[in-house]
Amino acid sequence: MPWYSGDGGLLKLTGAVGSVVTDVSRVRRGWRWSSPRPHTWPERGAVVPAPATDLGWARVEPVRTIRFLLQRGLLMPFTEVMAHPKVEGRELINELERPVIFAANHSSHADTSLVLHALPDRARERTVVAAAADYWFKRPLLGNVVSLFLNTFPFSRTGGAQGQLHSSSMLLKSGWNLVLFPEGSRSPDGRIQEFKPGVGHLANETGTPVVPLHIRGAHRIMPKGQKLPLPGRARVRIGKPMTQEPKEGSREFTARIEKAVRALSEDAPQPDLQGSWIERWNASKPRDLPYD
Repeated sequence: MPWYSGDGGLLKLTGAVGSVVTDVSRVRRGWRWSSPRPHTWPERGAVVPAPATDLGWARVEPVRTIRFLLQRGLLMPFTEVMAHPKVEGRELINELERPVIFAANHSSHADTSLVLHALPDRARERTVVAAAADYWFKRPLLGNVVSLFLNTFPFSRTGGAQGQLHSSSMLLKSGWNLVLFPEGSRSPDGRIQEFKPGVGHLANETGTPVVPLHIRGAHRIMPKGQKLPLPGRARVRIGKPMTQEPKEGSREFTARIEKAVRALSEDAPQPDLQGSWIERWNASKPRDLPYD
């Protein structure tokens, strides 16, 4: 028996036709994709990228030697020429005795090369970078090239937390340092965004220290939406390794990491200058180009 026959069949048919007319009317009035979906449409499901390989081939020989040569011969010199990076606090991580999580602010595609440039050689050679799976690994060729140069692994921003925790913790337990950008995406204006709790959760579950870093000037070199970098000046400031305090939750630890990164962004107050006005004027002249 047809669904529209019997008791209430006419009412169902009338309701269905009315819903279609309403949806068509909304489209004609200028409905756009960003507006609420018509109520007769099914709910939109979360977009979860297909599971990707952890690109283990990028962390074995001879690929490690090839990457060392590529970074020394191409990436590091290019970073020097384009950003003239100034590194502060490198002595704090010269003698790392165990793997750490490097947590940095994120405003540019140039951030990764600046972080790697700031690390001592020994730490850089044992560092992997979490890269957005839905951005860098949609095209396998691009993902493989980036992994060859930067030792990246796919990190899903929309998938389940347990899967990401497992892959990240396995890398840490294997002796690799991990670079994370806890904001989750690049800042559109260069200002630090709120950190997502994943970094605190990962540190809590693995007992890994977190090293806060602040990158300044990268947003001017290659802001979000720009395809090619522009010459500029950048600074990477490295903080002291942090460990989770007793009874401190993951969210509280994440908030403390964010606070440490924000503190690294601040410049020390300048002392009062003494002497004649000419001496004070000469002493106050900038020594370097601005970072931002």
